[in-house]
Amino acid sequence: MKAVCRFLLAMPVLFGLAAPALGQSAGLEVSVNIGEEGGDLGTAIQLVLIMTLLTLGPSVVILMTSFTRIVIVLGFIRTAIGVHQAPSNQIIVGMALILTFFIMGPTFSQINAEAVQPYFNQEMTSMDALNQGAEPLRKFMLAQTRTSDLEFFLQLSGSGPTRAEALPMRVVVPAFIMSELRTAFQMGFLIFLPFIIIDFLVATTLMSMGMMMMPPVVISLPFKLLLFVLVDGWSLVIKSLVESFVI
Repeated sequence: MKAVCRFLLAMPVLFGLAAPALGQSAGLEVSVNIGEEGGDLGTAIQLVLIMTLLTLGPSVVILMTSFTRIVIVLGFIRTAIGVHQAPSNQIIVGMALILTFFIMGPTFSQINAEAVQPYFNQEMTSMDALNQGAEPLRKFMLAQTRTSDLEFFLQLSGSGPTRAEALPMRVVVPAFIMSELRTAFQMGFLIFLPFIIIDFLVATTLMSMGMMMMPPVVISLPFKLLLFVLVDGWSLVIKSLVESFVI
């Protein structure tokens, strides 16, 4: 990592933030000494891998964890109540991230103990660490995935019957995403039912009273908010979301 340190020290001079000493000419000295470190990969390759992980990190968090189901269900709640700006998108995404890290905590701890720390301690190669770290995540996804979805993607990939521990990630990940979408929409349907009943009762009452010009949404919104508060809706939804995952 000497090359990285020298590059960072030369950055102020390069951008004119620090003037060189009198009698010295400004310059940038970069020397790459691959092979001085104990890792199985060179410094340049390690930097490329780190940048790749940082780029793909959001996709991994969104599609390979509990985030997908949580954020969809929370969005359904806002739509079912009828308030399109409260809570805002930032609050929903933030709440989904916090719940995701809470649910995925044991999985992340296992990945850190079995793959990340041994790799930093130079006890295993990068490929072994990658394979070892993917195993806890694979177990989590398989626990939430329906068998029918796995069989569907196995058929599409042209693979025959395969044991669960031998399933490739290219089959597990799309099957997991499909199962999560299906589960989230099922939970959203159940959330919509009581609020639809309130809208129906309010609309029927207004029509029977001859108030055709009064929008039913204006009257039903306070009743839906009151119902959601009385039943402690947020606690029920969050508890149901956390308990819906098999850990």
